[in-house]
Amino acid sequence: MPKVKIKTNAGAKKRFKKTAGGFKFKRAYKNHILTKKSPKRIRQLRAKQLIHKNDEVLVARLMPNSL
Repeated sequence: MPKVKIKTNAGAKKRFKKTAGGFKFKRAYKNHILTKKSPKRIRQLRAKQLIHKNDEVLVARLMPNSL
C-alpha cells in the first residue's frame, strides 16, 4: 500500500514562514483605517514577528513539510 502524503494547511502556508528562530508572521490591523492609528502604532505593526514558543507546536503541525 502506498503511503498517504501529508498536506500542508493552505491558510498556514500563507501566514507563516519557517526561519532558523521559528516561524515568522505579519502583524494584524495594518491594512485599512490607518488614519485613526498613531504613526508609532503603524510603525510597530510594520515589523515581522516570531510566533510564541507555546504556539510553535501548533503551527509546525499545520506545516509538516516545512520542517
